[in-house]
Amino acid sequence: MLLHLSTWQEVEAYLQQSTGIIFPIGSTEQHGPTGLIGTDAICAEAIARGVGDATRAMVAPTINVGMALHHTAFPGTISLRPSTLIQVVRDYITCLAKAGFSKFYFINGHGGNIATLKAAFSETYAHLEDLHIANAQQVQCQVGNWFMCNSVYKLAKELYGDREGSHATPSEVALTQYVYPEAIKQAPLSPEVASGHKIYSAADFRVRYPDGRMGSNPALATPEHGKQFYELAVKELSNGYLEFLNVE
Repeated sequence: MLLHLSTWQEVEAYLQQSTGIIFPIGSTEQHGPTGLIGTDAICAEAIARGVGDATRAMVAPTINVGMALHHTAFPGTISLRPSTLIQVVRDYITCLAKAGFSKFYFINGHGGNIATLKAAFSETYAHLEDLHIANAQQVQCQVGNWFMCNSVYKLAKELYGDREGSHATPSEVALTQYVYPEAIKQAPLSPEVASGHKIYSAADFRVRYPDGRMGSNPALATPEHGKQFYELAVKELSNGYLEFLNVE
């Protein structure tokens, strides 16, 4: 069930069966010359809906904008500051916790969100207790990073080896090609691609990674690969969500 396509009565009925909800979260940021700016949100949303179908779970609207300040020297990138994203996540969870949800499973498509999400969960637990919300002690949050699934990582290494890289990767580009075949992009890619630099400011990032890629060769991506990544991620994260529901 998709929250935004449900009525309040349907949500109320769902809560009689489950207090779990899946939250896709991604980013709106550059992904090199051939990667869609919405890649991280597209991947998270598609997989979250797949997991929702497989587990009969409610799926919340996608948080499309994440923490991507280091990409903002590239046109089109939109980012929240960590402090802003923490408040967004806290407010989303607070509203749904008041309604009776207690298990929040975030399916994440962007590595830059991980630290902020963990901080947001800590802030939220304290905030709910301060508000004396009835089920505050039952609220639990967990992150499932689709790109870090063991099965996904293994396939990416088999298909691409070291050319998977760490940003604008062929695995994530392949998944967007599977979801949006009408939006596949072509562009010349230099065989030399920067990698291994630490991340500092946005301006520094663009100097070190001039075309936006980080050690990757997204030209290797195909929609067929994307379908494989999708199926593996949905299976592994479905298991993860069901296990999370059973944690006391």
